[in-house]
Amino acid sequence: MARDPYDVIGVARSASADEIKRGFRKKAKALHPDANPNDPKAQDRFSELNNAYELLSDADKRKSFDRGEIDAEGKPRFAGFEGFGGGRPGAGTSPQGDTSFETFSFGRDGFRRGGGPGRGQPGGRPGGQAGGPPPMDDFFDILSGMSGARPSGRAHSPFGDDFGQPPSGEDVTLTIKVAFLDAVRGSMQRLMLPSGESVDLKIPAGTREGHRMRLRGKGRPGSLGRPTGDAYVVVAVEPHPAFTVDGKDLRLNLPVALDEAILGAKVRAPTLDGEVELTLPAMTSSGKTFRLRGKGMPADSGAGDLYVTVRIVLPEASADLEGFARILKDRRKVDPRESL
Repeated sequence: MARDPYDVIGVARSASADEIKRGFRKKAKALHPDANPNDPKAQDRFSELNNAYELLSDADKRKSFDRGEIDAEGKPRFAGFEGFGGGRPGAGTSPQGDTSFETFSFGRDGFRRGGGPGRGQPGGRPGGQAGGPPPMDDFFDILSGMSGARPSGRAHSPFGDDFGQPPSGEDVTLTIKVAFLDAVRGSMQRLMLPSGESVDLKIPAGTREGHRMRLRGKGRPGSLGRPTGDAYVVVAVEPHPAFTVDGKDLRLNLPVALDEAILGAKVRAPTLDGEVELTLPAMTSSGKTFRLRGKGMPADSGAGDLYVTVRIVLPEASADLEGFARILKDRRKVDPRESL
């Protein structure tokens, strides 16, 4: 028997949706199978946690559970069936010893249950056997009442839109974080599904932020053998400390020493394929951009370009540097901001 989902997540019944989410994330980190490789029951506890969160994160399911209409596994509670013949004392037998049954109805005031004489007995509904269960329309009333559905001319049940047609499984959307270079170069990533199952995903080379993949049959299971839903995986690419993406192109800020910018130099610049040598002409200003063709993001239509922007880095302060700066100040003839 499944445990109370509030106890599984470790929150009070009055907890808010955010408190439930925080409790789930805290427990998920501690119970994740990868964090407990030597615990044979880690997988079961993690699956139990996921099932509990699935129930409580769904506002409608949570209300149904709090009202006692469904159990911790999300299954309907068939409360009142003991009244159909042999449950609690007095539910199936009248004071005179006659067989009776409980009636169920759904009206303006919601779901109701009451007692009455058996079919074929005085006051009973015709056409039935004494002590027998209520007819199928009463049975549908029971299911409708427990699921909170309103009758609309067709019998509904908590198992699906039509009795005998249980719902298919739900699709789920998951997010996987991938390092920048793993996304650009392509890689294999492991993903944990809500069921607790681990799957290996192939991240294609050149994957961008928001890339979406579909895993058929890896979503929520359907009821009573109905098809399982799909899992949709959205890629979140972690930022790189140096490169930024601009469509097919990449951009890079390259630190350059003051003497390299003034005198010119050959400097090393990183690319996705390794470092390349970049020639700086003498008197290169900060903000000067160089274009490296084909060194950008890989793509079916051809790789983009890498744009390298020079950022001059001043050396540590010294008397020589200050003296040099004063000479430059005295000899400067152009205002660098005159065009503004």
